[in-house]
Amino acid sequence: MDDDAADRDPGEVDGRRRTRWAGLVGLTATRLWKRATRTVTGRIASTIVAVALTIAFLLVITGVALALAEGGVAAETDADVRITPDESGTLSTIDGLEGPRLGMANERAATIRSQSGVDHASPVLLETVRLESAEGEPRTVLLVGVAPDGESRTVAGLPTTDLEPVDSRGDGGGDGRSSDAGIVLSSAAADRLDASQGDEVAVSSVYSGSGGPSLTVTAVEESRADAESDVPVALVRLDELQAVAGADDGQLATQLLVWGEPDAAASAAEEAYPYATVESTAGGDPSTLFGDGLALATSLLALVVGVTICAAFVATTMGLTVDQDRRAMAVLEAVGFPARSRLAVVALTTGITTLCGALLGLCLGVLGITAVNAIASATLASDTVAIVTPLFVPYAIGVALLAGLVAVPYPLAVASRTTVLEEVSR
Repeated sequence: MDDDAADRDPGEVDGRRRTRWAGLVGLTATRLWKRATRTVTGRIASTIVAVALTIAFLLVITGVALALAEGGVAAETDADVRITPDESGTLSTIDGLEGPRLGMANERAATIRSQSGVDHASPVLLETVRLESAEGEPRTVLLVGVAPDGESRTVAGLPTTDLEPVDSRGDGGGDGRSSDAGIVLSSAAADRLDASQGDEVAVSSVYSGSGGPSLTVTAVEESRADAESDVPVALVRLDELQAVAGADDGQLATQLLVWGEPDAAASAAEEAYPYATVESTAGGDPSTLFGDGLALATSLLALVVGVTICAAFVATTMGLTVDQDRRAMAVLEAVGFPARSRLAVVALTTGITTLCGALLGLCLGVLGITAVNAIASATLASDTVAIVTPLFVPYAIGVALLAGLVAVPYPLAVASRTTVLEEVSR
């Protein structure tokens, strides 16, 4: 026999192995379908529903965490691509130290704007400053510098059309400062400053207290972030803010936004900043979770709880199901199924059940996120509070299969104790 086995064609062996596994999968699917629709309908259905609800809960929490990680006033934009400094190459032991910035942003933005498929590119500088109106007290405001082009665009939740466009030299405003500089206030900033359109506001540094230029309020706009937070935001031309922050010499910027065809904009951004992080602003990027500690902790906690609950329920229900199915296991043994094949049937049954639960949970999770956004929009927020990404499909299936893998030893242990003699004597 050993010589015959050694002389077998490897292709023939693989073919027989595939045929055997195909038969086991077909047998398992047929048994599961008949059991789910005729014999133990409630137990199989409850297992699928429990997995589905767990996966749906996990997707909703993860969607909220993604929205939380990508949130913030500065992230409110209609640009297609965002360029940010690569922080992995920066080491600092000082908490609160100013992060890295993009250098020569004005010149490189002009280069990106000249590329085919790019509509506009603007460096964006974020600075916390003090603004003071003639009627109010000095207030701390997040000042955002941008290079507008006269088109309707949104940066930090505010429109840029009320600011003077960049000059014809297209350098992002680096040396084209206007004599009548304007500022666009969010509603929250205007309320704090007690300022309205046409008023003058003075700019000063939060740290040194040194004064800057006076700016004319050209508009007070309702920011999309106003309904979600009370962070006061104001928009000015980039050159004005770079001069106040001392960032004009190196043409420094916190980030650079690009509008246009997504592929062309990303290609131009990578060419201009080969060592920076280039990402889409469409949302749903899981890597953003690693930049927000609260969002990452929330998603990880939901993952651990979800896998634990799912695995415990699957192990319990599938173990009880196999225990009631001992007679069928004995029949399989009596007709010649080896122990390995019988255990494979049990493992496949567990896997298929959790997979069905994952697919149902995926649908319920998307519906749940839609409902959460609808309720939030009608009550508290003006924008989405949870995000759906195509990566939820492999994520839901992967989590369900992981839970099934953790749970499967218990039903396998129950099945391994089943023998023909024991069942005949019962």
